[in-house]
Amino acid sequence: MPIHKTEAIVLNKYDFRETSVIANFYTRDFGRISGLLKGIKEDPAKFASTLEHFSHNEIIFYKKRNSSLHLVSQCDSINNFGAIRQTIPKIGAAMVIAEMLDILMPLEDKNEEIFNLALDSLNELERSYSPDKVISIFKIKALALSGFKPHLDSCVSCAGKILGESKFSLKQGGLLCAKCYAKDAAARSIFRGTVASILHIEKNNFKDALTLGMNPQIKKELELVLNSFLKFHLEKDLKSEKVLSKMDGALALAK
Repeated sequence: MPIHKTEAIVLNKYDFRETSVIANFYTRDFGRISGLLKGIKEDPAKFASTLEHFSHNEIIFYKKRNSSLHLVSQCDSINNFGAIRQTIPKIGAAMVIAEMLDILMPLEDKNEEIFNLALDSLNELERSYSPDKVISIFKIKALALSGFKPHLDSCVSCAGKILGESKFSLKQGGLLCAKCYAKDAAARSIFRGTVASILHIEKNNFKDALTLGMNPQIKKELELVLNSFLKFHLEKDLKSEKVLSKMDGALALAK
């Protein structure tokens, strides 16, 4: 079995028998992988990481040729993102990042841009007070980098230039011009500012995207469009989004 070393973000983990753990990682050099950490529950000191969700680690693993479950022999913590774990909104945003990587990215398909995006997002969450903005940027750029992005540069149906008002079609996967509204009766109107915000984030680097200002109306519509688009094309809800909404609701009631 060939041995490899790489950086890895922990997506999730679960117990395997009495002494071991199976963890799913998103790695810099191998994309999404699954690894077995034998004996970690029996002898935690054997590994220099507690394998916390969304933590950044360096792992050494043996890559099995005929199995998607590899043997992790070493896991050393680089950043546990302790500051994120101090606030519920930040925890929720980090869990959304981890779940999207787990659902969106194919198994063992390297995408270093996605890895860097996830790491930039987690680092920004740790020092930022705007988890909503960070998670919106992550969703938009992750969809673009993984080939799932909505079509916003022209009409998704006729490829004509968008002049004036447009509607967003989940079924068609992008904007419809006025001539093509009939192609999807369920298409909904969308603010030009929302479209412009998505295009700006797609085309600029993470740091520049953070400087984009959004009024509350645009911010709310952006969240609605992104979540609806993800649900439609992934054919499932993000569990972490549901948990985050419940937590936000509980916090609002407590105020």
